[in-house]
Amino acid sequence: MTNTNIEAHEKYELVVGLEVHAQLSTLSKAFSSDSAAFGAAPNEHVSMVSLGHPGTLPFLNKRAVEYAVKMGLACDCRINLYNYFARKNYFYADLPKGYQISQDHEPICIGGHVTVKLSNGITKNIAIHHIHMEEDAGKSMHDQHDDYSLIDLNRAGVPLVEIVSEPDIRSAEEAGQYLTEMRKILRYLSICDGNMEEGSMRCDANISVRLKGATDYGNRCEVKNLNSIRNVQRAIEHEFIRQVKVIEAGGYIEQNTLNFDANTGETSVLRTKEMANDYRYFPEPDLQPLQLTEEYVELVRHSMPALPQQLHKKFTEQFNLNDYDASVIVAEHELAMYFEKLVTYTHHHKSAAHWVMGPLKSYLNGQHRNVEEAGPSPERLAGLINLVESGTINHTVATQKLFPALMHHPDKNADELAAELNLLISEDTDELAQFIRDALAKYPDKVKEYHKGKKGVLGLFMGEIMKRSKGKIDPQKTNQLLVEALNSK
Repeated sequence: MTNTNIEAHEKYELVVGLEVHAQLSTLSKAFSSDSAAFGAAPNEHVSMVSLGHPGTLPFLNKRAVEYAVKMGLACDCRINLYNYFARKNYFYADLPKGYQISQDHEPICIGGHVTVKLSNGITKNIAIHHIHMEEDAGKSMHDQHDDYSLIDLNRAGVPLVEIVSEPDIRSAEEAGQYLTEMRKILRYLSICDGNMEEGSMRCDANISVRLKGATDYGNRCEVKNLNSIRNVQRAIEHEFIRQVKVIEAGGYIEQNTLNFDANTGETSVLRTKEMANDYRYFPEPDLQPLQLTEEYVELVRHSMPALPQQLHKKFTEQFNLNDYDASVIVAEHELAMYFEKLVTYTHHHKSAAHWVMGPLKSYLNGQHRNVEEAGPSPERLAGLINLVESGTINHTVATQKLFPALMHHPDKNADELAAELNLLISEDTDELAQFIRDALAKYPDKVKEYHKGKKGVLGLFMGEIMKRSKGKIDPQKTNQLLVEALNSK
């Protein structure tokens, strides 16, 4: 980018609002008893209700309502006790009824915010306009046949919440952090798996630019159906550059709906403003208004688990973890729950965090599985940690030998395996003294260097002693005895 271009871009401010569509993890669909499970054969989970046959009536999935309320409470929204559904009318091949049951004027959650932390350490609240419930459309597949597009209606009628932010986002980084936090909240609440690749979480980005200091918003373009956090960021970065270039050239931004090509990193027009849908919203005549009570909302509130920010505060304040360690652990719901159980079996909280973030995560990543599927029980890992912290086993030996053995022998605890593998630190001081003498005898020149002030040779001696003892030494105690032996020469 030339200096002229850099100066032009610095004149403008990016303005972004995001619409996040999260598929709720209910067993059945939003307004019928059809299965909402992912992965079935095409058009297997359909019925006359979800296909919109004449004479059929929808009925509301109460679990979807509970999940929507949970999401609203987690985002500090006001729960709208009186809300109703509306018909959103438009034609598309994968919309079997010719309309979508959604919410318009009276959504279930209003206001709220999500707090993000940026790379410069600054925290920012991204405001939410509202959260509403709706049903999903089906899926059009354009790559399954040479001549035809195919339609799979399994997804039609699956319950969604759409989380609509205010235009508060000012950078691609903020957008990425907002989506990361949103996905974390959905997963912690166990209401959506947040899998963007499978479409259970999707995002539309409304992007505009304006001169810095301006209060009016510029014309926005909406980029549809972004399927990864990285692609959301790429689309935002591309649109900012494109829109500034158009304005600087004397043009104006047309309010179009855009598609993003992940291969090229560029956007293209999907629909112009003139082609925009007129949804003709009106109240859904086949569903009664939804009337909630304060008592119901409080019951839902008390059923909610601890959320990421609450656990982060607990881990830093109660367990004295630093901000980075706590952030890494709470980033994954399963890992955070595992850590909470782990520290009930050991009071070595910082060591527990390092074992979870180091050897355990490394092992799980290698297996491509999560801690619930492949991790040792918290009690067994705590047993290993307690052995290391008590000085019963060397940390390096625990990492290289005992931990792998723990993973391969789920029927045995750390104490049993350490004894069977002969890994426990030897209490024989005479044997340790001999290892030290042998190491010094092997490197007489290095002993002379030590006496000339080269303290770095201690590492060489320790490595030799570790090899001779097969790791069954207390490093701190050995280092002390080694220094004493050197100083006595």
